[in-house]
Parts: sequence; structure tokens; C-alpha cells
Amino acid sequence: MKKKIIQKLYELECQLFRMLNRHFDRKFLSRYFRFVTHFGGALLTIAIALLLMIFTSGSLKLTAYAGGLSLALSHVPVAIMKKLYPRKRPYLQIKDTKVLENPLTDHSFPSGHTTAIFSLTTPFFIYFPFAVIILLPLAFSVGLSRIFLGLHYPTDVLVGSILGTCTGLICFSFFH
Repeated sequence: MKKKIIQKLYELECQLFRMLNRHFDRKFLSRYFRFVTHFGGALLTIAIALLLMIFTSGSLKLTAYAGGLSLALSHVPVAIMKKLYPRKRPYLQIKDTKVLENPLTDHSFPSGHTTAIFSLTTPFFIYFPFAVIILLPLAFSVGLSRIFLGLHYPTDVLVGSILGTCTGLICFSFFH
């Protein structure tokens, strides 16, 4: 019974994955997601956090510290979970998945890019509620890009967003 439920959930997840990934060849979407996915990458998230920590002051600086700390701390559970749950990436498991050249080869679960963008932006959502208008669509776009590009399952992205958000909430409380 339990195995049947897990299999059905996996089938549903694969359907959701295919719904996004099947549009890989659409020029506008492909360009957009290939661009926006970098906002969850290490280089950009670390650079943004450091720049905000160095060149701002007051509440914005404290929020930047919370985001930077959250970014650093959130990747501890990501690294642990990737070791404990070595899930193969969907392009290796799902036939006819469309993926970029030289795709990632490490484990899929959870999404590090999604974790990073949510961990960095969550403190800003809390302190500057107006920032949600820009930052939340950006964070969601990064998560969707990981599925669209064939690199993650929807649950990889969901868990990454939860990890990043929780870490951001905790770190925000340290500084405010």
C-alpha cells in the first residue's frame, strides 16, 4: 500500500515536471529561465549579499547580514540531504527530458539554487514587505527555472524553498 502511494506521487511529480520541461524549446521562456536561474547560483547570491553588507547601513545592512547568514547556513542541510537522499536528476530518470549541455551531475534533492534565493530574499520580505512584489516572483522564477531546465523535480524545488524560507526567518530574528 505504502509503495503504491509513493509510486503514484512520483508519477504525479513526473507529470508536473513534464508540464514545465516540455516548453524548453520555446525561445522566450528558454532565454528567461536560462537567465533567471543564475539569481539562485552561488556567484550571484554571495555577491549580492556581500555588496549589500558592505555598501548599505542601518536596517538594510542588518537585513543583508541576516540574508548572508541565512545563505551560508541554509546550505548545511542541503549538503546533508543530498548525501542522505541521493536522488538522481530528472534528466537521468525521465525519458525525453530536455536539458542544457553539460548538465549538473550531483544529486537533485533538494534544489540548492532555490534554497539560496529563498534564504537570501526571505529576510528582505519580512523587513521590507514592499520588496515581495519584486523578490517573490524572482524567487519563484528561480525555482521554476530549475524544473524547466530539466535539473530538478518539483519536490526538490519545494523543499529548497521551505529550507531557504525557514533559515531566512531564523536568521532574521538574530538581527532584528
